[in-house]
Amino acid sequence: MKFGVLGTGMVGKTLADKLISLGHEVAMGSRSAANPAAMQWAAHAGARAHAGTFADAARFGEILINATAGEASLTALQAAGADNLDGKILIDVANPIDIAAGIPPIRLSVCNTDSLAEQVQRAFPHARVVKTLNTMNCRIMVEPSLVEGHHTVFVSGNDNQAKAAVAGLLRSFGWPPEDVMDLGGLESARGTEMFLVLWSYLWGAIGNKPFNILVVTN
Repeated sequence: MKFGVLGTGMVGKTLADKLISLGHEVAMGSRSAANPAAMQWAAHAGARAHAGTFADAARFGEILINATAGEASLTALQAAGADNLDGKILIDVANPIDIAAGIPPIRLSVCNTDSLAEQVQRAFPHARVVKTLNTMNCRIMVEPSLVEGHHTVFVSGNDNQAKAAVAGLLRSFGWPPEDVMDLGGLESARGTEMFLVLWSYLWGAIGNKPFNILVVTN
């Protein structure tokens, strides 16, 4: 399958590397076709890896991943072009961190009554937005076995077929079906995005060790 990964940071590269390892073809997009990070990644990732603009990656991908910085996501997706997003699954892993506020503690630029995922869906109503993987370190996104035992990944979205396809992709990453929790509509992304604030305090308390959360019921 062809994927378009928007973003050249650690998260985008980690996801793109995993997709390549699974036999997919990936185009990494950025503001410039000559972005050094994207070009270097493509040169090292092999024949199935490509680099280009946001529009190039969005046009190429059958499934798209928004791995840009949250505050820049809408601008990046506008550069990708609505026509290139229409009808496609858009996996949103970004968090709306308010960089100007400084960290720590993390503050969000949108929360409570809205979410970045919902903003993306409103801006691109014909994209099939699914929020997932934004509650953990990117290493765990693609290798859940880094955390011993069962732990939870959340999925939010308004399109059930799109969520089912994303759940299948998560299984290919190593997530057991019982660890994938469907939270319902895209409004539930407000909760997973706001979890980042708690995540930042957990990271401060635990240190640089792999961790995630597990939802336990009776």
